[in-house]
Amino acid sequence: MASDSADAPRDSIRPVDPRLLRYARASRGFFVVIALIGGAQAIVIIAFAWLLTRAIVGAIDGMPALDLAATLALLALAVSLRAALLWARDAVAARAAATVQTQLRGALVDAVGALGPGWLSSRNSAQLAVTAGHGLDALEAYFGRYLPQLVQTVIATPLIVIVMWWEDWISGLTVLLTLPLIPVFMVLIGMATRSVQKRQWRTLHALAARFADTVQGLSTLKVFGRQHRAAASIEQVTERYRTETMRVLRVSFLSGFALELLASISVAIIAVTIGFRLLDGSLTLVAGLFVLLLAPEAYLPIRQVGVQFHAAAEGVTATDDVFAVLDAAGADAAAPRRTDVTDADSPDSGGTLSLRGVRVMRGERVLPPVDLEVASGEVLLVEGPSGAGKSSLLAALSGAARFEGTATWRGHDVRDLAPPNWLAWAGQQAGLIAGRIGDNVALGDTRPDPVLVRDALRRACAGELDPDLELGVQGSGLSGGQAQRVAVARAFYRHLRGRAPVLAIDEPSAALDAETEARMWRSIRELANAGAAVVVVSHRTSARSIADRVVALLPAEVNA
Repeated sequence: MASDSADAPRDSIRPVDPRLLRYARASRGFFVVIALIGGAQAIVIIAFAWLLTRAIVGAIDGMPALDLAATLALLALAVSLRAALLWARDAVAARAAATVQTQLRGALVDAVGALGPGWLSSRNSAQLAVTAGHGLDALEAYFGRYLPQLVQTVIATPLIVIVMWWEDWISGLTVLLTLPLIPVFMVLIGMATRSVQKRQWRTLHALAARFADTVQGLSTLKVFGRQHRAAASIEQVTERYRTETMRVLRVSFLSGFALELLASISVAIIAVTIGFRLLDGSLTLVAGLFVLLLAPEAYLPIRQVGVQFHAAAEGVTATDDVFAVLDAAGADAAAPRRTDVTDADSPDSGGTLSLRGVRVMRGERVLPPVDLEVASGEVLLVEGPSGAGKSSLLAALSGAARFEGTATWRGHDVRDLAPPNWLAWAGQQAGLIAGRIGDNVALGDTRPDPVLVRDALRRACAGELDPDLELGVQGSGLSGGQAQRVAVARAFYRHLRGRAPVLAIDEPSAALDAETEARMWRSIRELANAGAAVVVVSHRTSARSIADRVVALLPAEVNA
């Protein structure tokens, strides 16, 4: 999570975050179009007030019927134009919201990819999913209502005040003196709104994370009879989220009441002063009525900004989280980037994976140094008790964990290489997604090879599985052993497809019987004989039968 110092600037109240223009290019054109529409709306509002004034005063003074009819026709045209401009503003805002959502989601995915699995492993994926999904969906209110109203306020309010001052400087001065009260209250209420909105957003993140963790570990919870306690915990977080949501609504209703009250009092003051001056004859009916009709319009835009801010607060909070990830990716861009090195990821020539003094860092823990070497055509077996760092070592190779020391493939530092370009990895967690088994095996391949998919499944001892079988969320529909074999098949497929000369497989036979395990070892040996460099992590002694070399890792306290 970001530090407090990093969060400080984000807590300030800003009408528009400048990072929006940087990360969502579609927003730039949106502001230009909305500004043009806002200017046209302001002109139409003034024209409507003037035409209505002329029609009323003309009817009182006995204006000729033809002139009155022409004025009413122009008045109807102004009403139609105002409605058309409102429709155009909503249409532009809806299109811009959809485009910006797409751009920000794409930028978020690219940023997570650039930051790498090491950064992602320190974050809660459920929280990121809520931000990218529900959070960015809330931008519809931000773009559809808040930003158009903000632009309308910047353009229309000054123009209307200038016209009012031109017609009646006393009313214009009254507006100038009372209008700042609304932004002051908006800032005060906005600070309270952001505070409760952030609490609500954090609670939603906690709820998503708790639910995802519970679903993932539901089978274990049921085995130990703790599922009811987990359900009660989710219920508590849900109740807290409901409470925070109601608090946000209370603040929103209070702010709406305060802004309406201030605007009503201000308009009432103008109306009273106009009434007294109409009585003593110091102000004409035309000027007085025209200014009185414009007075509510002078306060309406800025009042609506305050109202729409609450509707858009969730989207604003979500964009803060998105921009934090994008900023982190931007800062990371200054560091040396992973590059595509053709001779490092080419599957057509041999190579050697060499680790010298590699110390994997897991949070505050630094694992003992590891030295190993495996060349194309070889199988290296990594053994050791639980906690010795076997899986952490593979995580470091895949970029999911930081490490000290030197790790090279074909002479290139693996930290400078994109893992998908040289490494096919199968971890202890299958990491399957909803969809067909074949799609899981060929994940990331834009043109899957059905024949190669079946071959990979056969080699992974999962040939009995139908590639067209649909799986549920997280691969539900398969047993644990079947899911693990599909994950191994995915690694095999990447190698057979010519995209990963190195195979790293973590406990591939953990859920297999002796016969199936022997078939798995034969498949791995065959791939190595065909040119793959294979690193296998296993606690099974049977894995030694296919290993060219064995590296034994010892717990940190033993190495110490």
